[in-house]
Amino acid sequence: MKFEQFELERNQSLFENEVDFNLSESGVHPLKLSEILTEEEQKEILHTELFYGYTNGTPELRQRVADIYGNQFSKDNVLITSGSAEANFLSVMTQLDPGDEIIYMVPNYLQIFHLARSFGIKVNILPIRQELGWQWDIDELKDLVNANTKMIAVCNPNNPTGSVMSNHIMNSVIEIARERDIWLLSDEVYRGAELNGKECRSFAGATEKTIVNAGLSKAYSLPGLRIGWSVGSESYIERAWSFHDFTVINVAYLSDWTASRILEHNRRKAILDRTKKHLNHNLNMLLKWGEKFPELIFSRPDAAAITFAKLDLPIGCEELIFDLRDNYSVLLTAGKWHGLEGYIRFGYGTPTEYVQGGLERIGNYLKEFSYK
Repeated sequence: MKFEQFELERNQSLFENEVDFNLSESGVHPLKLSEILTEEEQKEILHTELFYGYTNGTPELRQRVADIYGNQFSKDNVLITSGSAEANFLSVMTQLDPGDEIIYMVPNYLQIFHLARSFGIKVNILPIRQELGWQWDIDELKDLVNANTKMIAVCNPNNPTGSVMSNHIMNSVIEIARERDIWLLSDEVYRGAELNGKECRSFAGATEKTIVNAGLSKAYSLPGLRIGWSVGSESYIERAWSFHDFTVINVAYLSDWTASRILEHNRRKAILDRTKKHLNHNLNMLLKWGEKFPELIFSRPDAAAITFAKLDLPIGCEELIFDLRDNYSVLLTAGKWHGLEGYIRFGYGTPTEYVQGGLERIGNYLKEFSYK
């Protein structure tokens, strides 16, 4: 088996710590443990023995996660993973075989796209379009479904557009998946970072064959914990857990310990309220800056710390990204790396002054480009 290169992550891995301004980051600036744990908890953690822990996650953490999705879920419907990336990996590896087909929305975070193709699975692209508000065309979805279709993959809220699926579209997708007995995989790692303050609907429990993957890296501002999860039927969780034995076996015990405390209802709400306030402030600043540069056509996102701007310049998006990186020490991500040429993704979840510094350099680049 030969894995395809994951261009987005490869470029970020190589350069995100080498530039002055990393605006490729799609999450919110990380919290400190001192900001989220009480003094008593901070003392307790210093005296915590470093067990392997539960390979599927401690019962306390799994129940905390289950509670996010409603009373119909219990800890037995949850598997704790090393970030949502591992959760996505397990979903593809356990449910799809070579020759199967998956329907995949684009633009997107292309992890599942590359994984599926590397495993010999045919990926059928369902484009979401800016003129439709980055929503799905359900007729196009119906046309893509065939006897070999085993899964429909969703990213909601979407990376890179920040769009949230409408209830009508969600209901239609669920109906198709149920009627055709297809797995429905929903990557919901940005859920909780909605700009209107209202947490969007989850696909969790939509059908017996629905898997929801998420984690603490984006909306919760805690990427360093590397905590993700899958929510699904007990039979799916048992199968994914058995494959988890081949990946990381279990997450770090201190990460599990910390996550089980911060996902307590009131603390979770406080963290997400902080996220939404910060994102709204920075987005307004970014869009106001963008008004000065008509060559960048922004659409206002519904959620997440990212926005997708259409590029109106006689240059490819990747060429622009490399020029900014190499000559202005600013890192963005190219639309090509999300499956759509002609766009650039801006991350705005870092501290306001940091975002402003990066935008100032991008502005200088655009001004100089106009004189060439």
